[in-house]
Amino acid sequence: MGFWSLFEVASMPILEVLLLTATGAVMATEFFNILSKDTRKSLNKIVFVAFTPSLIFTSLAKTVTLEDIISWWFMPINIGITFLCGGMLGWIAAKLIRPNPHMEGLLIAMCSTGNLGNILLIIVPAICTQGGSPFGEHSVCKSTGLSYSSFSMALGSLFIWTYTFQVLKSSSLRYTAMREAEDSPQEPNKGSDANERTRLLQGETQEYIDVVVPLSYSTSDDTQIQPSLNQGMVSKDEKEDGSFFSKLVDILHNVLEEVLAPPTLGSIVGFIFGATPWLKNLVIGDDAPLRVIQDSVTLLGDGTIPCITLILGGNLIQGLKRASIRPVIIITIICVRYVILPMVGILIVKAAKNLGILPSDPLFSFVLLIQYTVPPAMNISTMTQLFNVGQEECSVLTMWSYLAAAFALTGWSTVFMWILT
Repeated sequence: MGFWSLFEVASMPILEVLLLTATGAVMATEFFNILSKDTRKSLNKIVFVAFTPSLIFTSLAKTVTLEDIISWWFMPINIGITFLCGGMLGWIAAKLIRPNPHMEGLLIAMCSTGNLGNILLIIVPAICTQGGSPFGEHSVCKSTGLSYSSFSMALGSLFIWTYTFQVLKSSSLRYTAMREAEDSPQEPNKGSDANERTRLLQGETQEYIDVVVPLSYSTSDDTQIQPSLNQGMVSKDEKEDGSFFSKLVDILHNVLEEVLAPPTLGSIVGFIFGATPWLKNLVIGDDAPLRVIQDSVTLLGDGTIPCITLILGGNLIQGLKRASIRPVIIITIICVRYVILPMVGILIVKAAKNLGILPSDPLFSFVLLIQYTVPPAMNISTMTQLFNVGQEECSVLTMWSYLAAAFALTGWSTVFMWILT
């Protein structure tokens, strides 16, 4: 494939995302006022609860088998390395740049969390069908590439909705606690309508502090959030009463909360159905007795990417009006995602190949390398919407990241294919 042919292939999914983002931005303008703030929150909840789990389940149950999971065992390790390296670089950048407190978690998430789903689902099959593709016969390459990409999307979602979700959630809680602390020195209200903050200023114990999380993310986190925010307000006697067992229960509770998030459940159930032949035969295929379930879930999953991208565009309008981002933050994210991580990926994949732990298929190695080069995941925008922190900044950062991705993906894809062939 020539450079310009590859550029066209690599840039098409990015252009699709940008066009849908522009559509969402137009719909959110005052002239149309279709994607208002409340509308985006409601749509975001639907994406989180229904669309995203359906998309993940459909992709996994259709394309992944138990044999694939066993033979592709290095892919989850590779994805874990992308999150680990990106997260470390983001953490270092946050310490050096010192962004606004509500931006710290977003900076780490942008550096560590790549779009391991829909970008690969478009790029990899497109490269397979181009003339001169180095990955063999077109139909075989496309089918195999879809399986690799679906597996990558499912694993990526599992990491995103555990690691990245927790990073942004913790950052949101810290920022909310800090704002509460800044507001606390105010004069207590001496009227009869004293509120919770008044009682706190008067020395009374506050049982619960509301976290600024919109109605679009209504969960049972009340008991989970309380210890995090009230930690500094608990007396010494109460701290001494805390036992190792109670701390262990809290940790297990937090882990269970993350595992039970709808996208994570979609991944787990998809793995189970894909790896169990008799379950797969119940819902997958033209002769499956319960194929109507698969068809219904597929219809829901098809709405994921358009809705996420439209929400992103709606947030972008607010971001361009209100967000104030230092250029150094944008440059840092672009350098981490498109310069440092791809070079790390080349070292990791070449080392794994030399050790003989990768399948012989060069397309598998190509997918592993691309995982280090993709732009930030659009699910980050969903999470900032859920926690009502950094929404505008996320939209602006995503816009610049995806503009740069059109060139970065093209250049690095050329390098990767040259290395592998």
